[in-house]
Amino acid sequence: MGADRSDTPRATARADDERRRWWALIAICGATFMLLVDVTIVQVALPRIQVDLHASFTNLQWVIDAYALTLSALILTSGSLADRIGRKRVFIGGLVLFTLASLLCGLSPNITFLIIARGLQGFGGAAMFATSLALIAQEFRGPERASAIAAWGATVGGAVAIGPLIGGLLTEGLGWQWIFFVNIPIGLATIALSLTRMVNVRDPDAERLDWAGLVTFSGALFLLVFGLLRGNDKGWGSTLIVTVLAGAAVLLVAFLIAELRQPRPMFDLSLFENRAFCGVSLATFAVGAGMFAMFPYLTFYLQNALGYSPLQGGLRLLPATVLTFVVPLVTRRLAPRIPGARLGAGLAITALGLVLMHGITANSAWTELLPGLLLVGVGIGLANPAIASIALGVVAPERSGMASGISNTFRIGGLAVGVAALGAIFQDRVAKSLHGSLGGPQQGLAKAVASGGTRAATIFTHGRADIAEIARSAFASGMNEILLIGAAVVLTGAVSAVVLVGVRDIQRRRQAEPPGVSEAEAAQA
Repeated sequence: MGADRSDTPRATARADDERRRWWALIAICGATFMLLVDVTIVQVALPRIQVDLHASFTNLQWVIDAYALTLSALILTSGSLADRIGRKRVFIGGLVLFTLASLLCGLSPNITFLIIARGLQGFGGAAMFATSLALIAQEFRGPERASAIAAWGATVGGAVAIGPLIGGLLTEGLGWQWIFFVNIPIGLATIALSLTRMVNVRDPDAERLDWAGLVTFSGALFLLVFGLLRGNDKGWGSTLIVTVLAGAAVLLVAFLIAELRQPRPMFDLSLFENRAFCGVSLATFAVGAGMFAMFPYLTFYLQNALGYSPLQGGLRLLPATVLTFVVPLVTRRLAPRIPGARLGAGLAITALGLVLMHGITANSAWTELLPGLLLVGVGIGLANPAIASIALGVVAPERSGMASGISNTFRIGGLAVGVAALGAIFQDRVAKSLHGSLGGPQQGLAKAVASGGTRAATIFTHGRADIAEIARSAFASGMNEILLIGAAVVLTGAVSAVVLVGVRDIQRRRQAEPPGVSEAEAAQA
């Protein structure tokens, strides 16, 4: 009897702690959903934003990249800060900033204000994204962690899945501003849940912030993206572009030197000695640059070339995006067993999907994209949980903030670079196609076609009767070019995953982990 009475409080405490941890996971997934849906939800609204705010093609790229750039540039620092002062504090701070920035985005009076507000969103998103996997790592171990990561991976897929649909509904029904206003109630609810259900765990050995690493890495990434975005307009051999790209290279070298000299760097370069880390990093960057960066251009094609409304375009992306949500749930038991093979297979299927979408013409219907979209959905659904599992499996638990930051930096950094690079290639291909049809330099018309499709081309040429067919053909030519390039990039990531990611290092790391968050850690609220 006495044993029963003494066990009752313990059982109650365990049950309460288990409920707390799963509520914390709901908050983590809610924040992750919000920050990632703001990539896909915005893509659907870009054509309307272009019209309402009189934005150029480069402006539209910046609407995506201002967010992705600050997000990727600050994830590493946010992860290091989380290890130092506590993941809960950094996570909630990011939530507050992201929610406020969403309000500013919806109130934007012009495209410049929107781009700046999107950059501010990225600051908040970095704090949330950097700590998401770290919070999962501190709360869950063993089979529970696999389930938690599967839920997180499904959330990532769900954000991709529902983003186009919500974006289309809000843009058509209430206006594009509401794609940002919808974040406010979600953000407030997630903040309340995080304040009451999370514990604040930190790395006791964490030291001061790596300011040299922050400045050099952020500067290198900004200059690289800026150069890629402005290269077509200014000329790739111009003094400005050459100087900017050279500056990016110099700052990247400075970043590597700074990290080698730091006793506790925000980016631990010694991880490159681990084959699995190298493989998952290359694969994560590849899927960001080759596939996630493709979604804005698929949206442009559906709306600007084929003439669909935002809602109609979003619905036609659902075959791919719904599968990115469903597949992680169906295959969750595979994640801890064969992460490298799962990741490689997922990226190979994604690359095949991009290849199948290649070959569209001026007269193509959207259904020609359907087989490729289905394969892309399956591939991304397989890859997302594997990336998370491997990223957490190659470092000690106390450095999980850094691991989460590095993984997500490669993902979002790939998106930022991919949007800029694919956009440059796309516009150049459109210009060459127009030159072949019309003769003479066609950079101005190419920018109009890239940002506004056949409607913009007709306006640019003052109603020329034959321009619509020529513009559709040029648009299709540009899409075919970047679909093949995206497929090659993703396939490179698949090869890296298969060759470099093995299960042994991950298994050894898991065997060395403590059973869970200690009582002392849990007390650091």
